[in-house]
Amino acid sequence: MIDFTRLDNVKKQRPLVHCVSNIVTATDCANLALAVGASPMMAQAPQEMADITAISDATVLNTGTPDEEKFQVCMLCGKEAARLGRPVVLDPVGVGASPWRLERTCELLHLFTPSILRVNLGEAQALSRNAGREQGVDSPDPASRAERLAAAKRLAEHRRAVVLLSGPEDLITDGRETWRVSGGSGLMARVTGTGCMLSVLCGVFAAVEPDMVSAAVLASAFWKGCSQKAEGMAGGRGPGSFRTALLDAAGTVTAAEIAAGAEIEKL
Repeated sequence: MIDFTRLDNVKKQRPLVHCVSNIVTATDCANLALAVGASPMMAQAPQEMADITAISDATVLNTGTPDEEKFQVCMLCGKEAARLGRPVVLDPVGVGASPWRLERTCELLHLFTPSILRVNLGEAQALSRNAGREQGVDSPDPASRAERLAAAKRLAEHRRAVVLLSGPEDLITDGRETWRVSGGSGLMARVTGTGCMLSVLCGVFAAVEPDMVSAAVLASAFWKGCSQKAEGMAGGRGPGSFRTALLDAAGTVTAAEIAAGAEIEKL
């Protein structure tokens, strides 16, 4: 059973969520965490990663706009979080875009197992060593639910992690149980960083929900609920207004609203 009152726990506990973000989405990710009620920290220096991880309730690692130092930072955070038993979310942005990016991300996954892997279809296929269908950091081609479900389960089993495969409908699986979350707004595809922000929400909910499958389902349902509310708030004015409305929705939507509108199915 998915406990939507975890959103109220976020506001009460104000968990510290350390986000190693990318240069495109760092501000949006920090503002979203604040809007939901968490306390974001966006530290980047390798010298303090172990200490920052130790005081954080959850860590979110985003490998977009990567360089060698970013991978070093992610390695330090991931290993320390695993040692301490703290939740860590890995968002391997555009992992199939280059052999170097794929190789370095796979090295991370050999060093620690993330609590949640938040991916699109192309990223899931690349990490499972199949032919990814990425265009830059996106998965532009449509795919059947069966194909997406197979990719998510394959990756979850391969990496022994909870996988949130995002798209028009999100699939969440640990290889044994699988959930589908539908709904939301098609305008999400017109705003950069909505996937990165979903990864931050995974970290936020993982900080207050010990079951990682449930945390990922909560993050997915919350974000789709926010996007649906934001589309109405934006009133057709375009992606800029929609982007602002997303933060407004995240800061005002209630657990009861999310629960009432959630389109969740256990497969």
